[in-house]
Amino acid sequence: MEATGTDEVEKIKSKFMSAWHNMKYSWVLKTKTYFSRNSPVFLLGKCYHFKTDGMYIISGNVEEFRKDFISRIWLTYREEFPQIKGSVLTTDCGWGCTLRTGQMLLAQGLMLHFLGRAWVWPDALDIDNSDSESWTAHTVKKLTASFEASLTAEREPKILSNHHQGTLKRNCDDNEMRNEVYHRKIISWFGDFPLAAFGLHQLIEYGKKSGKIAGDWYGPAVVAHILRKAVEEARDPELQGVTVYVAQDCTVYSSDVIDRQCSFMGSGKADTKAVIILVPVRLGGERTNMDYLEFVKGILSLEYCVGIIGGKPKQSYYFAGFQDDSLIYMDPHYCQSFVDVSIKDFPLESFHCPSPKKMSFKKMDPSCTIGFYCRTVQDFEKASEEITKMLKSSSKEKYPLFTFVKGHSRDYDFASSPLHEENDLFSEDEKKRLKRFSTEEFVLL
Repeated sequence: MEATGTDEVEKIKSKFMSAWHNMKYSWVLKTKTYFSRNSPVFLLGKCYHFKTDGMYIISGNVEEFRKDFISRIWLTYREEFPQIKGSVLTTDCGWGCTLRTGQMLLAQGLMLHFLGRAWVWPDALDIDNSDSESWTAHTVKKLTASFEASLTAEREPKILSNHHQGTLKRNCDDNEMRNEVYHRKIISWFGDFPLAAFGLHQLIEYGKKSGKIAGDWYGPAVVAHILRKAVEEARDPELQGVTVYVAQDCTVYSSDVIDRQCSFMGSGKADTKAVIILVPVRLGGERTNMDYLEFVKGILSLEYCVGIIGGKPKQSYYFAGFQDDSLIYMDPHYCQSFVDVSIKDFPLESFHCPSPKKMSFKKMDPSCTIGFYCRTVQDFEKASEEITKMLKSSSKEKYPLFTFVKGHSRDYDFASSPLHEENDLFSEDEKKRLKRFSTEEFVLL
């Protein structure tokens, strides 16, 4: 009886906290983001210019930048999704932001893999950007439902009708149709339900192996290892050509990376895999060291960079670009309603951010995880050389932020983690490292 009473108290407490967080994070607290007309803007390796003469743009590509930014996958707090196993939570408001920024980084890696950096969502500029409005998610939901109902005749052909599908087949080439299929498939892998390969429910299950539970804070280093395990355990055949490597103690061991890329892919054949390399680092002590600014800008100038899991203390952001000394990011701290991505033609709008935000580099928390994507072994070797030069040129200290070294980790007397473990998701060495990341070396976001 006492246990039952305790459970009821926990349920009431959880519902109260969820209600508070939903109210707190459901407001669209939008402020206009201003960009300099005279400085280039970088977004995941692409450069844009906004030069003007008086009131007229004389060169540059503002619309191209907007389209590129909006095309990135935006993953935010959600409410009313299926209950998380082992808890009474149906929302991640207030605690899941680092998991969401980790999802965004992984999503960008998968977009590079399946769609390429040049891909943009054809409907990106159709998303309404109402900077002056402030609505709760519930109000938005009702308004959207009302608006869609009033435009049924116009909206349904665009999304659902066989006539429209036939028109698409006639007017769009096979490549565009393929891209739209992968666009939806990538988003569906991050759906908020238990079976989604990289959904919140699965990531929390993997996090339990490092001592984390739903409702806990997650640091960027812990999330890096969780993402690695999620990709390793993914069973979708489409995902068998991708692997994730997490640097050990700020060191990327080249032979360990290449081993992962050359590991057996299944289906009766061996081939190389694309790799997403995650490097947990600290950009200073208690505060971010401004000496690292040029390196961070250099990293975000590379097209194979998939972004940075970072933020401010206890607020995680997904950094994707910069202008001057300000970082451009996507913010997961916006509570949206659950979207069932298992249904055909599920709405895509809430998975794309309509407006970028900027933050001064000096406000960045020093704890972060940097990500890169390499399609082939040759791409990895080229990237390691390029980044090593960048690290050396930007480092004013004796030691660079992180290093690439030849050989395996075992060659340097470090415990080597096997690629696949049958009985446990994390080795004992990994568990110790994750515990240290969570409690000592990294400030949790």
